[in-house]
Amino acid sequence: MQVTNTIEKTRELVNNWKKEGKTIGLVPTMGYLHEGHASLIRRCREENDIVVVSDFVNPTQFGPNEDLEAYPRDFDRDSALCESIGADLIFCPSPVEMYHDPHAFVSIDTLSDTLCGKTRPIHFKGVCTVVSKLFNIVKPDRAYFGQKDAQQLAIIRKMVLDLNFDIQIVGCPIVREEDGLAKSSRNTYLSCEERKAALCLSKAVKKGQELIRNGITASEVLEPMCEIINSEPLARIDYVSMVDALSMQPVDSVNADVLVAMAVYIGKTRLIDNFSYEV
Repeated sequence: MQVTNTIEKTRELVNNWKKEGKTIGLVPTMGYLHEGHASLIRRCREENDIVVVSDFVNPTQFGPNEDLEAYPRDFDRDSALCESIGADLIFCPSPVEMYHDPHAFVSIDTLSDTLCGKTRPIHFKGVCTVVSKLFNIVKPDRAYFGQKDAQQLAIIRKMVLDLNFDIQIVGCPIVREEDGLAKSSRNTYLSCEERKAALCLSKAVKKGQELIRNGITASEVLEPMCEIINSEPLARIDYVSMVDALSMQPVDSVNADVLVAMAVYIGKTRLIDNFSYEV
């Protein structure tokens, strides 16, 4: 497995692989890899000749007073995991390497004004920008993203369509701990007490999955979910919403495919979870 820190060296390797006719898969990450990331890398390994993992904490998707500086980092651990799964390259650039002009952004405004975009207004602009850069640097045939970040996945799919990227976007299922908590790098922020409290998210998801059906109103699904979360003293709801799976706009009832998504603070840590329902 190789490690690169520069765009020039990464492009050199990619161009050589392309000349050999090899297919390239990309798994964009912000590092501090867990089993959720590992599942993406394994899927990428199965479907491509070359596996590239980016390991970059992207500053442009963090707003003021968010956890950019505190975000967990452990490149040696990340490298060992990638090598054990069979990645061919880790691209680990610095912010200076990735951003020459701080005013050059890619923004897909539709789909980004609800859910996480409502309370993190610059987040998806930063995501689209860095993913666009990675697509241009690595030139992958396929790119892999987790469905836990469902709104991000929808926005990236639209960006690929709108900007004519010749890339297949592959969404992969949420990976959970044995007790149901969705795996996240931010889970490391939780104390033992907060870790137990965080189970209210997956419990709410399970309740929503039990209730949802064609024709049911959004409130009949969301209110019982909110009751579960609000019964946990350490939990504070950012949002619990039902949106159209394509437009990401709120819906009043289930008449088409929907996404039910939530963001909840457990203490100071913001966690997300979701489930989809297809009519």
